[in-house]
Amino acid sequence: MNFLKKVADWYFSKRTLPYWCILIIDCSIVFVCGLFAMYLANGGNYFVANFWQIVLGLFICLIPFIVFFKVFHTYSGIIRYSSFVDLQRLVLATLCGSAVMLVLGLIERFTSIDTDAIHFPGPFTTLMIFTGSTLLMWLVRVIVKRIFDTFNIDGAVPVAVYGTKAGGVGIAKSLNAVREKKYNLKLFITDGQEMKDTYLMGKKVYFNEKGIGEILKKEGIKALLVSPRKTEIFRSNTEMVDEIIEAGIKILMYGSEEWDGKTPVSHHQLHEVEIEDLLPRDKIEVDMKAIGDLLAGKRILITGAAGSIGSEIVRQVAAFSPSDMVLIDQAETPMHDIRLMMARDFPNVKNITVVTSITNKEHMEKIFSIHRPEYVFHAAAYKHVPMMEDNPAIAVQNNIYGTRVIADLAVKYGTRKFVMISTDKAVNPTNVMGCSKRICEIYCQSLNKAITDGQVEGVTQFVTTRFGNVLGSNGSVIPIFKEQIRKGGPVTVTHPDIIRYFMLIPEACKLVLEAGTMGKGGEIFVFDMGKPVKIVDLAKRMIALSGAKDIEIKFSGLRDGEKLYEEVLNDKEGTIPTVHPKIMVAKVREYDYKTACSNEEKLLELSESFDDMAIVRMMKEIVPEYKSRCSKYEELDK
Repeated sequence: MNFLKKVADWYFSKRTLPYWCILIIDCSIVFVCGLFAMYLANGGNYFVANFWQIVLGLFICLIPFIVFFKVFHTYSGIIRYSSFVDLQRLVLATLCGSAVMLVLGLIERFTSIDTDAIHFPGPFTTLMIFTGSTLLMWLVRVIVKRIFDTFNIDGAVPVAVYGTKAGGVGIAKSLNAVREKKYNLKLFITDGQEMKDTYLMGKKVYFNEKGIGEILKKEGIKALLVSPRKTEIFRSNTEMVDEIIEAGIKILMYGSEEWDGKTPVSHHQLHEVEIEDLLPRDKIEVDMKAIGDLLAGKRILITGAAGSIGSEIVRQVAAFSPSDMVLIDQAETPMHDIRLMMARDFPNVKNITVVTSITNKEHMEKIFSIHRPEYVFHAAAYKHVPMMEDNPAIAVQNNIYGTRVIADLAVKYGTRKFVMISTDKAVNPTNVMGCSKRICEIYCQSLNKAITDGQVEGVTQFVTTRFGNVLGSNGSVIPIFKEQIRKGGPVTVTHPDIIRYFMLIPEACKLVLEAGTMGKGGEIFVFDMGKPVKIVDLAKRMIALSGAKDIEIKFSGLRDGEKLYEEVLNDKEGTIPTVHPKIMVAKVREYDYKTACSNEEKLLELSESFDDMAIVRMMKEIVPEYKSRCSKYEELDK
């Protein structure tokens, strides 16, 4: 074996053979097969007595073989990278060459050619030559390729493929099709008992069971390539994921969530996973056509357009070709990025980017009067819990008053639908931020009822959407953990038992648009956020994925107003299912519009005093279920 490896290293370290060398090898195979076939077909005495005539006849027969080798490009490829297509071309070339050989033999037999000067193979001999030469040329290519695949693996990463059907096999084939071997396939992993301990493409198939991480480590596997059809199964199998990570094995997954089962897959489409790829979640299906039919050609206004949620809504809405988009945010630099993105990705969509605050009523009125948006997506809000805990007056002025400004203008200027982005922190709020969003919900819902009951003149339908944390949003835990790991730690977690729900930003925004489509007004839509994630487990997995050693996890204690777990529904609330399995309607108590208006006016006036205790006391009166935690405002609950 060592000798073969030395030979392989020497051969494959050289430049590839010139084309003429491969042609000479193939022609030699045909010629030797011809001699052997003539000997077997005619016997030794005839072969010896007519040796030179046979040699001359075979040399003449080589001419059509050379022509067809050229026509079918059998010698223009590199043997070590031969594929099934190359073998097919060989068959066609030798078949055509053999056909010409057969014709020459028949001409010799049935005409007056001087058989003492030349001998051509007969029909049976021609068949032997075709069969023998084709098999030998195949064998040469297969052997060279096999030696190359076996020994030319210096620097190639030993990998396993998870999946034994079309997706997994497609990835495995793509590994062998490349000229520079980046990965060396060692084995497959399957979830099917029927495939256990079988062989696929010459590699052993292991059954996915407890201890698979140790098995892969023992086999020297450095990376696991996940089939596109196995992505969701792999992501939800947290035990397997943890075993793979703890074994120090890299994980590469398909670059797209969608695979039609027909498009060829390649390892080039795989990417090394981030923690976002591994959080367990179900695939979310949304009727994007229905959304597109609703928004195409319409005038759209989006507040908070430069934020994590707002910017994704901008991208998704712009894809439906609205007639006009008004994008509002008070963050100048991120808004500049949005402007560049729109110019680059959606040059045909008319849009304006406005740097302003939603609390600037005069400016907002001018924008509404000019553009008269048909749909409003209201994502603007201050969202950081500790910041709003320290600044309740600002939470009132921006989140609550700002929402009222936009909502009232939407009614005044005939907006068809107003979709407000809320949060799970509005359910049984324990902090100022969550309570401010609950008050926004109350106002929008009561205003919608007032329009329905004829108390307020208008056509606007108000829809609220609640969901939890989104992955990768500004200030979320994952970017913070990444930065802490990069600096060598410690990674700070507030509490060992704290859990959170997570969702991808694009998925969350698709659900927002879907809810906006199905909403008839007055609903508070809640999303199925999937399984909650323990934050300390998230931190451990991120540390393991990074490959960093000796990173400490430090528990800093719950922050002001922070919960151990988030709720999506109030304890007294139930849900009503919708046509979408991931979207439900919360059954909440209704509020009188005049009372809601009066409460907001008093709260806004009180906010101008910047008396934190007085402001929060009134917020608690408006939302009785608001009970502070880990906060100076807890004394107000006594």
